[in-house]
Amino acid sequence: MSVTQEQVLDALRAVQDPDLHKDIVTLGFVKDVAITGGEVDFTIELTTPACPVRDEMKAEAERRVAALPGVSAARAKMTADVRTRGGFGRQAVPGIRNIVAVGAGKGGVGKSTTAVNLALALSAKGARVGLMDADVYGPNIPQMLGITAAPEATETKRIIPPEGHGIRVISMGMLVAPDQAVIWRGPMLHGAVQQFMRDVEWGELDYLIVDLPPGTGDIALSMAQSVPMAGAVVVTTPQGVSVSDVRKAVGMFRQLNIPVLGVVENMSDFACPHCGQHTDIFGHGGGKKMAEDMGLPFLGAVPIDTRVRSGGDEGQPIVVAAPESPAGAAFIEVAGKVAAQISVQAMRVLRVIQTA
Repeated sequence: MSVTQEQVLDALRAVQDPDLHKDIVTLGFVKDVAITGGEVDFTIELTTPACPVRDEMKAEAERRVAALPGVSAARAKMTADVRTRGGFGRQAVPGIRNIVAVGAGKGGVGKSTTAVNLALALSAKGARVGLMDADVYGPNIPQMLGITAAPEATETKRIIPPEGHGIRVISMGMLVAPDQAVIWRGPMLHGAVQQFMRDVEWGELDYLIVDLPPGTGDIALSMAQSVPMAGAVVVTTPQGVSVSDVRKAVGMFRQLNIPVLGVVENMSDFACPHCGQHTDIFGHGGGKKMAEDMGLPFLGAVPIDTRVRSGGDEGQPIVVAAPESPAGAAFIEVAGKVAAQISVQAMRVLRVIQTA
């Protein structure tokens, strides 16, 4: 007696999405169930290609179906359709599904490093990613990605962004001389943000990562008022002064109704490459404790690694140059958790719309 489609779906109802807290059948993830004799093929369509439990979910689904009487083989094909968080009256940017800000309360905590490696890690997982350098006063993203080309323009005056390591990038650093200071006030900053968002040929993106200037200034306010934000990632070091400033950044995002996706503790500790001894140069655990105190997800701790610094200087970020290193693996783990939090936010918005 051959297995039925209903039996397959019943078996798959035991597979839960750990972030959305529902089974994959109820969530509508299971597609295209095909039964040929004792062989069962089906598709699981996730909300992000960067799902941190993708492989575990695939293995469990295949195991559940293979255990059914009459099944000789079970094969799951994993795909993804990145959900979009609603704009709540703000005009969406065509082609961009999720805009994610990376911010910090102060400079020097590795905000740009986090933005670059987050974007590259999401891209490596199969997502379509762009990176916008909104830090107009200190635009160092081009150097960190090894981009020396200037943007080109179409006949209709649209900006074509250069690419670095497979992701499209725009930055004020591509438009001014290296030693030229950008001395702008609010209206000019707002205009630059609008142009970077709406006059750039981003194409179809699952995620646009935006590296914000440090602090709580005009650019974050301009973005919050003009485009739908999927959320913000805040970066801190374990040091008490940094954590205190990041609390203010969290408060700003909350005032602007931008969901805070979580906290990254950068420069968490240092392992001596010669003796292996760990040293907490900037303290340890401050970011995690702050996340717990403020009811925020803790996205991960990134250790100090000299290759992070050298890779940024040479245009070879650690996620590209040494993805299996402790720091590279930490950034990849952070990317998976960020993608999961965006999916959670999108599902919450969907439920609000459905019950309205």
